[in-house]
This record gives sequence, structure tokens and C-alpha cells, in this order.
Amino acid sequence: MSVCPCGSNLEFDLCCNPIISGERDAPTAEALMRARYSAFATCQVDFLHQSLHPAHRADHDRNATQRWAANSEWLGLEIAATEGGMESDREGMVEFIATFKEKGVTRRYHEQSQFKKEGGRWFFVDGNMVKPKTEVHRQVKVGRNEPCPCGSGKKYKRCCGA
Repeated sequence: MSVCPCGSNLEFDLCCNPIISGERDAPTAEALMRARYSAFATCQVDFLHQSLHPAHRADHDRNATQRWAANSEWLGLEIAATEGGMESDREGMVEFIATFKEKGVTRRYHEQSQFKKEGGRWFFVDGNMVKPKTEVHRQVKVGRNEPCPCGSGKKYKRCCGA
């Protein structure tokens, strides 16, 4: 038995595999998100297509999805936030960070995904990438002719600023 790729620490056959195989429906939007991540990790492209909302399937590129899933090493899933998406809800949002390695480069994909429940089943509707937060450095800028902050006694331009 193997551990589920979604990060739940449960066995794959007890966690995402029954959802991917169609044995049972995902009870929540988060469960569907986890199953979709596991489907990428195990190259289950048919499930990825079937779990798309029917209104969004026409522009789904199975071949590109297959290539991405197969050519990436899936390293982990982090659920950052959820809104709605519980068993009694009709809509939900799951914000996640998927870490994967592609062509030897480790990447983090951060997205807010929208889900809809229709006919008792959850579907992935759409996702928007979360832009990284801008970090502002609050250090005082050292002038070229000021003493170097390293404490050498030299001017900045002749020391660390060289």
C-alpha cells in the first residue's frame, strides 16, 4: 500500500483512489481538489477531464495535460485556504500550492480554484493563479560616501559597496 500523493498521510486506496476510480464521489470541494492533485501525480487524465465542470470541458487539452502530468515529479500539495465547499454547499473555493519538479527545476503552483456541486457531484470550474506578494525591503539605504555598515571604518564605496 502506498501513501496518497495528496498529503493526507492516508493510504492511496483509502483516500483519493476511490474518488479517481469512480467508486465514490468526492464529498467536498477540498476532497475533489486533493483527488485532482493525486490524479496529476498518477497520470489519471481521464479523471481530470471528467472532474471538470461540463461547461469547461470543450477547451480541455487532454494531450497537454497528459504531457505535464507524465513529465513532472509531483512533490506535494498544501491546502492554503478553503471557503464553502462542504457537503451541504453548492459552491466552494480551495486555495492550494502544488509543488512539482519539471525538467529538473522545482516549481510551486499557487492557485485559487472554484468548484460547483451539481447533481450531487463536485466539479472543478476554474482557477486563478495567486500572484506572489510584493516584499518591500525596509533597510536604510547607505550612501556611497557614508561609513560602511559592516564596521570596517572605510567608506561604503571602498568596502562592501565595491
